[in-house]
Amino acid sequence: MNPQIERLYQISQKKERRIIGLMSGTSLDGLDIAVCRIENAGKTTKIQLENFATMDYEDDFRARVREVFAKRNIDQQLFSGLNAYIGVTHAKLINTALQQWNIPSSEIDCIASHGQTVYHAPQSLTKDRNWPNSTLQIGDGDHIAVNTGIITLSDFRQKHIAAGGEGAPLAAYGDYLLFSHATENRFLLNIGGISNFTFIPSHQTKLKAYATDLGPGNTMMNQYMKANFNQEMDRDAYMAKKGEVNDALLNQLLTEEFLTLPFPKTTGPELFNLAYLEKAQERSKTTHIPHENVMATLNRFAALAMVNGIRKQSEGLSDVAVYISGGGLHNPLLFDYIKRSLPTCKVESFATLGINPDAKEAVLFALLANETLVGNKSNVAQIKDSPAVCMGKISLPE
Repeated sequence: MNPQIERLYQISQKKERRIIGLMSGTSLDGLDIAVCRIENAGKTTKIQLENFATMDYEDDFRARVREVFAKRNIDQQLFSGLNAYIGVTHAKLINTALQQWNIPSSEIDCIASHGQTVYHAPQSLTKDRNWPNSTLQIGDGDHIAVNTGIITLSDFRQKHIAAGGEGAPLAAYGDYLLFSHATENRFLLNIGGISNFTFIPSHQTKLKAYATDLGPGNTMMNQYMKANFNQEMDRDAYMAKKGEVNDALLNQLLTEEFLTLPFPKTTGPELFNLAYLEKAQERSKTTHIPHENVMATLNRFAALAMVNGIRKQSEGLSDVAVYISGGGLHNPLLFDYIKRSLPTCKVESFATLGINPDAKEAVLFALLANETLVGNKSNVAQIKDSPAVCMGKISLPE
């Protein structure tokens, strides 16, 4: 037997596995690295976050990814090179983090890598029936495995699509296994570049869990700050708090059909971007309003996409709780508006559930890798409109 296959078998037989979860989102702020100890699988899964860090990307890395991100026409040589470049970069960041934590690579059983999304194209978004649902995350798993010496699972979203899904969001799988509750109807709201929630009904209902995208999270605000001020984000909502919401622009932004589609659904920066904003400004005759008013309006637009979605699903339910994670949690204007707009719900940081909210998505990919190694697709068969599958391609370091 190939010794690497034998190693994989031994890992699957262990009582406890030490798995690194990786997440690199559309905001391109850095690579989230979470070292997790995981026992069992399915609903008996127990997970402990041992170490976590967000390793910042260099400006050159961000610039190179932005050359291909969410664009239909790209340089093929650059694109091909990025697949390897991102994998090697992620491996270097993992090695650096492990050295800082004094953890030998030999003590890590495997890595679970989300990769870097560069294009998301489900038919529901493209409206093109000539091509199947598709999505693409680059940062090759073989490069991570070889450069770290650790077995790597990657490219999780392809199995979801192959089995009939849209490739996103995947959070429902981990959220359902870890955070179901006897009496609370829970919304696990993640505010990344795109906002999404996992709805987990209480054990007292007959409703099914599911995950859905909602609309823009930070992506349009971040893009606007980058284009106009060369800043990665509106830190602490500094710009938005100085402005006033422009109702004409807001109402135009809210006309997008996606916002009214039934759940679950998926979208991306391919739709919600600066081109979308520019068209909305032209139609609402708001092309010359101050930057701070644009940012205040984009902030409110993102908040309403989330609030309206939660209101829609929570109608008629009692004991509703919203737990927020992702970069948007640190935007006080966004958080405060969501909380004020949902007065009958408990609205809190995801930290209330015992996991660092910034680490949540990286932890969930570690859990998905654990399910592939020792779980069973039947563990997630009760998730609405999502294929019951174990996901991730396996790359061996030798």
